[in-house]
Amino acid sequence: MSREYALIRSGIPEAEPLYQTSGFDPTAVTERVPLSDGTELLISGTDVRKAELETLRRQLKEAQEENSAKEAFLSNMSHDIRTPMNAIIGMTALAKKHIDEKARVFDALSKIEVASGHLLSLINDVLDMSRINSGRLSIADDCFSLGELLHDTLIIIKPQAEQKNHEFRFSTGEIFEETLYGDPLRIRQILVNILNNAVKYTEPGGLIQFSVSQEKHSSGCILVFRCRDNGIGMSPEFLKRIFEPFERVSSSTISRIEGTGLGMSIVKRLVEAMGGEISIESEPGKGTLVTVRIPLRCSEEKIDAEALQDKRILIIESNEDLVERYRSYLADTPLFFEIVSSSTEAISALTDAEFKGEHWDAAIIGKSVGHVGSVLDLASYLHDSNPGLALLLASEHNWEEIEYTAERSGISAFIPVPFFRSSLLNGLIDTLQTSGGHDSMGSAPELEGKHILLVEDNFINREIACELLGSTKAAVDTAEDGSIAVEKFCASPEGYYHLILMDIQMPVMDGYEAARRIRGSGHPDAERVPIFAMTANTFAEDIAKAKSAGMNGHIAKPIDLNLFMQILNQIR
Repeated sequence: MSREYALIRSGIPEAEPLYQTSGFDPTAVTERVPLSDGTELLISGTDVRKAELETLRRQLKEAQEENSAKEAFLSNMSHDIRTPMNAIIGMTALAKKHIDEKARVFDALSKIEVASGHLLSLINDVLDMSRINSGRLSIADDCFSLGELLHDTLIIIKPQAEQKNHEFRFSTGEIFEETLYGDPLRIRQILVNILNNAVKYTEPGGLIQFSVSQEKHSSGCILVFRCRDNGIGMSPEFLKRIFEPFERVSSSTISRIEGTGLGMSIVKRLVEAMGGEISIESEPGKGTLVTVRIPLRCSEEKIDAEALQDKRILIIESNEDLVERYRSYLADTPLFFEIVSSSTEAISALTDAEFKGEHWDAAIIGKSVGHVGSVLDLASYLHDSNPGLALLLASEHNWEEIEYTAERSGISAFIPVPFFRSSLLNGLIDTLQTSGGHDSMGSAPELEGKHILLVEDNFINREIACELLGSTKAAVDTAEDGSIAVEKFCASPEGYYHLILMDIQMPVMDGYEAARRIRGSGHPDAERVPIFAMTANTFAEDIAKAKSAGMNGHIAKPIDLNLFMQILNQIR
């Protein structure tokens, strides 16, 4: 709207204007200018140039605020990156200085591992935000177990909560489908971020409550996560900015918090990319409640429980919630089960069965038996005294940390806690149908006589991979680029290579093209030789690209040793 004018006598509100422009509107007067001759100039409407100027001023202010946030981000990142880097450099120097002192070296390496993990998480946040802002974020649609997702999340968070002496409570509401379709890695990233914030911003000795439930939805279910803490909380002003990049809460009661300030911005965008929603309620000094709702497809897989017909299962568990869960999940199955609350009662039940000429097919050692040592002692005794008894461990522990000793104690399968009906039944079915016990999926397999083609252009990465493969006694051939790899494969006799580990970004020919050429080479093994991408390209679209090129799987760098060994176990 353009500016219009009228001239009136001052002090006479109802007087007719002495002069006015044709578009003047007396009801839309925006400015009054007294004149020296006793008249008054009235102005209605808006000066377009003035409006444009106000818009420019507002945009300048927003740009300055954003620039200030970025400067604060760079300052924080400089500190936060240097902190783990200083630890890595310092602990490396200490390890070299005390190279002959095993305990000192082990302590230094443990601290380097922690610092490296923290540094990697900072880098991942920055890369994720860059990916999101460039519109290259993609969400996977993979089949996954809700129980395993929650177990993996809890083994990350619980140690952090214990370090700050928090009381951590986990609970489940109605769960009617455990096997779902979605992006488990991104969902875990969302949960870990939210729970990490609860741990960081709650003073030592605080309470953190985490729950999960499901709601019916036309296309499957809505997964609902809630995290409530009694931490420092947030002001209404900060709540308005919490999802903006580079924002971090500050408090005089909590020591300096490390992080990028990108976490919640990433969380919101991931949730929305999955078609979900996130809400936050908070009050300073009283804590925070975060609710996440994500719609997911449910699996239509049905469990065939015939393998459990007439089987006898002994369950050792005293936790009332888990006891009720066992009863609920096993009530309509064709097996017989008995629940005892202690190792003494378990031994008595086994002895009574032997006296009656009966036998137990399997025993589940539950989470309430005691610490890891107690569990393994009981497992060793049951295994030695009942050689035909299959032993399953249902535990919150990280299986990768106890696998070696657990297997040598006679435990043949692992059920991660929290578990649901399908994971419990599938664990029992797999154990009872598999002869010879549990394969060591995270330990180095014996691969003597097997041939592996390692394709890697970086000398250091090639040296690390060769060292890891050396523990398997497999014969390892190397190639510095995709072209050499294709030549070596095509020149090999049938059945020679049992696995190809393929880097992606290489000179001459990249890994994707090399995989396509191997699959289309016409070699007798072209379609069946396993090819795994081994790369720092770890986004969902990178994994999809590897699959479309004919690869069987994806190993992220830095290499996860346990995952690496699990893949090697597949070619035994």
